[in-house]
Amino acid sequence: MTSGVETTTRAVFLKQRPADGVPRTENFEVREAELGPVRDDQIVVENRFMSVDPSMRGRLGTSEMHYTTSFQEDAPLDGSAIGIVVRGNSRIPDGACVRHRLGWRELAVVDADAATVIDPRGVDLHHWLGVLGQPGFTAYCGLLRAGGLRPGDDVFVSAAAGAVGSAAGQFAKLLGAGRVIGSAGGPAKVALLTERLGFDAAIDYRSESVAAGLRRVSDGTDLYFDNVGGEHLVAALHDLRLNGRVAMCGMISAGGGDGPSMDHLMQAILKRITLTGFIVRDHEDLRPEFEERVLGWLSAGDLVAESTIHTGIDHAVEAFLSMLEGGNVGKMLVALN
Repeated sequence: MTSGVETTTRAVFLKQRPADGVPRTENFEVREAELGPVRDDQIVVENRFMSVDPSMRGRLGTSEMHYTTSFQEDAPLDGSAIGIVVRGNSRIPDGACVRHRLGWRELAVVDADAATVIDPRGVDLHHWLGVLGQPGFTAYCGLLRAGGLRPGDDVFVSAAAGAVGSAAGQFAKLLGAGRVIGSAGGPAKVALLTERLGFDAAIDYRSESVAAGLRRVSDGTDLYFDNVGGEHLVAALHDLRLNGRVAMCGMISAGGGDGPSMDHLMQAILKRITLTGFIVRDHEDLRPEFEERVLGWLSAGDLVAESTIHTGIDHAVEAFLSMLEGGNVGKMLVALN
């Protein structure tokens, strides 16, 4: 707990944007930042965990091809975090646990309106940034709202060992799907999918093409949960059955290089496929239902919540770069304070 007199905090700054779009250690710097004055409608939060997300890569540039704002040079990064209030106000008292968007720093001055009070309900705090946070909620909304998941559907999930994908595959099974197939990079992650997370089959996209993998393990799917785009999307379009659906969650493969021709989208016409892009913040009405369902699955032991946790703000950039290279299983987090 802080002493209540701190005027600065350590934070991760964007020193300069990656010139070639590929982030490196030298693009970032951990330094002291002023907390500034705290208004009556604000609280001070001691961050305990901060989220490390794939979407950060797009925010390092100046493109508007993402669903939030770009980071500013010579300014702290931001992102989801959860922590304990050390200076509250009339709305949120000292000691409350809150989730907010000012991560990448040890202390945060947060508008009370921008903080969500969390009752951990016996669940480890970091899971409220993972399977009970935006990754889990994204998986839930993508399956039910964008994907229209139906009992008996056969489902294919890309990036299935990541935070969203590992939740999506397990949720699909728990919600009544038939077979669930996942793709991941490397034999250890493929084994994780089938031996621990309950996937029926898995593809190692590093050892075979996605198309070849789907031909080997699938006789057709009804719903593709797309986290990456590119080769995965093309292969999924060819594997989908008549009236198949695609829930388009992410396009991390678009981070650089030449992708496959979109001529393959003809499959969407021939098979009457529905492709639905979605942004999770449009579906907040599902949040209470989602939390109750996931808490029930966790307490019953029906859901495996994987996390990869680095410790200390000095290792935050290392965690981010590792995640971009596939160095995480489940949710990538940094433990603070």
